[in-house]
Amino acid sequence: MQRMGRIVGGLGAAVVLAAMAGGCASIKDHRGYIVDQALVESVQPGIDNRTSVERALGRPSFASQFGEQAWYYVSVDTRQRPFARARTHDQSVLRIRFDAKGNVAAIDKAGPEKIARLDPEHKKTPTLGRDRGFLEDLFGNIGTVGSGLGGPAAGGSTGGPNGS
Repeated sequence: MQRMGRIVGGLGAAVVLAAMAGGCASIKDHRGYIVDQALVESVQPGIDNRTSVERALGRPSFASQFGEQAWYYVSVDTRQRPFARARTHDQSVLRIRFDAKGNVAAIDKAGPEKIARLDPEHKKTPTLGRDRGFLEDLFGNIGTVGSGLGGPAAGGSTGGPNGS
């Protein structure tokens, strides 16, 4: 009977260790467009237009709103280790540029070399204007609202958050 208890205890410990090890595995995730290389290579500049590109590749992740007309297909693979933030492992951006008639002018591909790493400084965003403290923000407008003195119509300072 004692031997059976040891076997059950050993199996229980093995199950607990396996569950804990499973929690330490990294998480892989894919976001965005799923690239099919054969379909991407089927799009040819000078031959295809917007309709044929949409039929071959589907709707773009986003399209340019200003300047040169282009469609972007964005694909991002991330990995997240236990107790850490997700990090970009691989990225691809397919840009299809169109001419004025809507025909494909060029196809550009970019990879992870275009990833920009931002390192915020002191977790503060610098802004223009005066540096005001909490109490000045809280009580700064007392006496200026409705007094007619210093309002924008009177040509004076508004006492706003930027000190203008």
